[in-house]
Amino acid sequence: MRVMTAANDQKAPLADWQDGPMDAQFGPHRFSAGDGGGSTEFRAARFDVADLRGARFTDCDLSGVTIRDGWLVDVSISGYLSNVTVNGVDVTGFVSAELDRRHPERVQFREGQDADDFRAMWDTIERLWADAVGRAGRLPAAALTEQVNDEWSFAQTLRHLVFITDAWASRTVLDEPMPYHPLGLPQSWYPPADAAALGIDLTAEPGYAEILAARADRMAVMRRIVAGLTNADLGRGCQRSPAPGYPEEERAVAECIGVVMDEEIEHYRFAVRDLAVLEAR
Repeated sequence: MRVMTAANDQKAPLADWQDGPMDAQFGPHRFSAGDGGGSTEFRAARFDVADLRGARFTDCDLSGVTIRDGWLVDVSISGYLSNVTVNGVDVTGFVSAELDRRHPERVQFREGQDADDFRAMWDTIERLWADAVGRAGRLPAAALTEQVNDEWSFAQTLRHLVFITDAWASRTVLDEPMPYHPLGLPQSWYPPADAAALGIDLTAEPGYAEILAARADRMAVMRRIVAGLTNADLGRGCQRSPAPGYPEEERAVAECIGVVMDEEIEHYRFAVRDLAVLEAR
């Protein structure tokens, strides 16, 4: 779908980043660094002959970083890539093409143009997640709340997608002022006090059956939206922001639905990656 999504709506050009101050980018699903604006302690720092084994960089802006003569073994990188060069080779296109090969739903999403394409995309999303939930259901119950490499568990991922539907479909497209399910899980940067004001308890530990019920209800909301969608609807402006704290601006229906679908696709990719680890155990 040719829409701006939560994964790309805040990206700035990487060129000339050293020539003057520019806003830092904190992960592909953030529009804000939250309280404090992010640390600048290591901006333009140099690490010479440094032991950085086991270091973790989460939601960090690494634009313009140079690693020269490094020893990169068992290194894991995820995030927004552009002009990423490894040993003189720009690997950006290769990574994107390989992800498309493994997850053709990414291509289907990008190439969508009209209401029928949105409906077909949602058909694909429903099928993929039905398969994933089926796989998860064959695992021991404890595995469903296990975090692989400190990522969200399968159960937490489903809770997050409940929140995404509430925020980007019910609140924006359907114009519901407070559609948030109490077990929904906002992005990690969303302030706990703001989540509490929405009726969400971030410390809650709901049962898996309850999570599945909430998830099924929210997927039905999306099914109803796309079932009645027309091409004329796609450009209609939505006046409400997804949630308090998001930028206050008008967003087209196509953009809002596109965000939901982009989140569904990307979190499916993360979920099946981690399911494979749990299954192997």
